[in-house]
Amino acid sequence: MGRLRPLLGLKQRTYSREFHALENITFELRRGETAGIIGRNGSGKSTLLQIICGTLTPTEGSVEVNGRVAALLELGSGFNPEFTGRENVYMNGAILGLSEAEIDAKFASIHAFSEIGDFIERPVKTYSSGMMVRLAFAVIAHVDADILVIDEALSVGDAFFVQKCMRFLRKFMETGTVLFVSHDTGAVVNLCNHAVWLEAGKLMAQGHPKEISEAYLQKQYESMQEVVVKQTSGHHVSPQRDDRQDTDFFPPVRDMRTDIINSSGLRNDIEVFSFDERASGFGAGGAKVVRALLTDQHSAPLSWIVGGELVCLHVEVSAVTKLSRPIVGFIVRDRLGQALFGDNTYISHKDQQVAVPAGDRFSAQFTFQMPRLPRGDYTLSLAVADGTQLEHTQHCWLHDALSFKSHSTSVTTGLVGVPMQEIILERR
Repeated sequence: MGRLRPLLGLKQRTYSREFHALENITFELRRGETAGIIGRNGSGKSTLLQIICGTLTPTEGSVEVNGRVAALLELGSGFNPEFTGRENVYMNGAILGLSEAEIDAKFASIHAFSEIGDFIERPVKTYSSGMMVRLAFAVIAHVDADILVIDEALSVGDAFFVQKCMRFLRKFMETGTVLFVSHDTGAVVNLCNHAVWLEAGKLMAQGHPKEISEAYLQKQYESMQEVVVKQTSGHHVSPQRDDRQDTDFFPPVRDMRTDIINSSGLRNDIEVFSFDERASGFGAGGAKVVRALLTDQHSAPLSWIVGGELVCLHVEVSAVTKLSRPIVGFIVRDRLGQALFGDNTYISHKDQQVAVPAGDRFSAQFTFQMPRLPRGDYTLSLAVADGTQLEHTQHCWLHDALSFKSHSTSVTTGLVGVPMQEIILERR
């Protein structure tokens, strides 16, 4: 009937409409680079990876790939559920370009890496999601690929196996090229030197991971709150002395090595810089941070901190609109944008709401032991919201409002050093 309508002079009905999963996406990834693809569900991230891997053919445009590609696109993708793990290793290895002799030589290492034991001889349909990822990752880790493509697959693995995969990835990144999808902007900032942001099949932005992740975060808050967030900046106010003393509330906790460390060149001297009134940010505009500073226990502003000592972060806020349940929080990040630690006022005051009328000011204080920090640059971002942890309006978010620099340290491993109350070494 649909074909007869035009012949009979009847109006043609529309039974479908054209949908573009991706439009005008252009980017280049060089050998040895790691790129993260970020974006909300349905933005086209997985489709883009499938086109790059060759499992989907674009209706227009082209993709140029130089080198052997190993992909982990979907949970157990490419596995035949009726085949055993062993049979799927051989099948996947062949698909990725390995000969049977090469798979024979690598099989023991693949089996050991997967840590699935006797399940290697059982049908894959009997595997848990974690076991499937273990085996799939083990295969792509042994095909000597030039390019690894990963689509959120590691989100279902247990912590120990994920760490094992991350060690492999970091080693691979020294010489190989990696392209992966992640909703974790922290992982993108930490692992990547390039980021691509997709939205509704379109390229929103690409560039430095920290800048792209911050722009993506801003857009997320806009869409969740259904308000247009405003670009904001801090407003500098000269520090004022607060004479309150709360030292009795915080019992002293002291690292037993403090005297030794602080009398040596390993003392963690941290230089603190002033609140940045030009800090970039976003928010609905119902609140504004007017002052932020780090002080000692007696509220005296600090320009230097010794890691491991007690400090207080003071944040003063002006309410532009009425705030029924204000929440003030902070996050400390390293130079790569990795979140090291932070907190907010919600839990400690959820049963003691502090409503603030428009035009009034209020403040928040966080007293904590500053962790010992490895040498390097650090920033502290501030946020003010109204509501609860799960449902709130983000009124003010300031990126890198405070910065500090660690000049010397006793930290030998990890992102931060936690003061130890006791360390014992004894002969039994």
